[in-house]
Amino acid sequence: MYLEGNLDHALWTTAQAAEAAGVTRDVIYQWRARGKITPVNRRGWPRYRAMDVLRAEQATRERAGRAHVAA
Repeated sequence: MYLEGNLDHALWTTAQAAEAAGVTRDVIYQWRARGKITPVNRRGWPRYRAMDVLRAEQATRERAGRAHVAA
């Protein structure tokens, strides 16, 4: 996924968040359950702030001792 635009205001679906973070949708669901990311909408399909997803991904990789590999 090519990241462009203002990611401070971008909202992603679960699938978009998973693709951008390089993880599966199940990981996004786990991050949500653990409170690492929170959907911004209260109705319909969840949307996540792009920067929240990227921060969660970075923190997860740092804790695991892995560097992010750009595709």
